[in-house]
Amino acid sequence: MANPQLKALSAKINDLIKLCERLDKENRSLKTDAANWADERDSLVEKTEIARNKVESMISRLKTLEEQS
Repeated sequence: MANPQLKALSAKINDLIKLCERLDKENRSLKTDAANWADERDSLVEKTEIARNKVESMISRLKTLEEQS
């Protein structure tokens, strides 16, 4: 292999290494974001369930008050 070809191949390998490093960093960031979103979703589901239970309890109390009247 001639020297210019070796330099070109070396440059392409270096470019691929940089690309792999960038993609690895991006992948880790995306995985972190996905985990954070999953945690946030779980929290929102829990808050929604609590709110639903409170509303159902209020409706039940209102029906009881209505029946007593």
